[in-house]
Amino acid sequence: MITSPTFVLVPGAGATSFLWNPVVTELALRGHRALPVELPGHGFDTVFPAGYDCPQDTAALASAPSPVAELLLQDYVEHTLAIVRRAAEHGPVVLVGHSMGGSTVTGVANAAPELLAHIVYVCAYCCVELPSVAAYAPRPAADDILSIARKTVWIGDPRKTGTARTNPRDGGVVTIQHELLMAELDPVLAPAVLNYALQPDESMRVMLADASVDRESWPKIPRTYIRTTADRVLPTSVQDRMIAEADALSSGVSFAVHSLEASHFVPLTRPVAVAEILAGLG
Repeated sequence: MITSPTFVLVPGAGATSFLWNPVVTELALRGHRALPVELPGHGFDTVFPAGYDCPQDTAALASAPSPVAELLLQDYVEHTLAIVRRAAEHGPVVLVGHSMGGSTVTGVANAAPELLAHIVYVCAYCCVELPSVAAYAPRPAADDILSIARKTVWIGDPRKTGTARTNPRDGGVVTIQHELLMAELDPVLAPAVLNYALQPDESMRVMLADASVDRESWPKIPRTYIRTTADRVLPTSVQDRMIAEADALSSGVSFAVHSLEASHFVPLTRPVAVAEILAGLG
């Protein structure tokens, strides 16, 4: 059993540290240290694009260049690595990534595997045979909820804004975002989640960056994957592909896999179950 670990929790695309708050609470009540990471350009560190503030100017928002468009995956990795180094001074570190946060976990594990007691991917991207998050992005049928969301929730031209942009404050998309991201959550809570846990922009540079695992050092780190079997954003077929590709890298260390009947925002919708898995790592 890992002794007195610190859980360092990395959010995904366009997400703030708020996404992890329920899991942090559950871990703390079990006697563990837990730190949700606020990535560069996120949370209090973000600058909103023109047109986003109230009253909103949706035409300006659809075309405004993003203040966070220049952010790189390396910025996320270096920021998180600095946190991991400080946390490691006090004992073992378990690095956990949700969704696109898996690319940051991989980057830290590639750079400093000696600092990590365990890495955990929570319905997260683990790039092995393909190089980037964008390369693994699912390509659903036209009538799939993800395809519909891509047409109605994402706004603007990424070639002009530099980002994947949504408008979490748009009441017209709350229903589809609830179904897509957090279907098992009380819909009354969805607007608060969208306002606190999401911000409009995520840098396309991060999504397109090389996030592949280091084939020498990364496979030696104990690792866990939490599958979300009701996920409409990252289907289990894609999750299972990445798990299989990662396991094929080495015969000595494979993913310990846990499955939860949950949608993509599982840290918010099933925090007790996620915390129990994390607290039970051995």
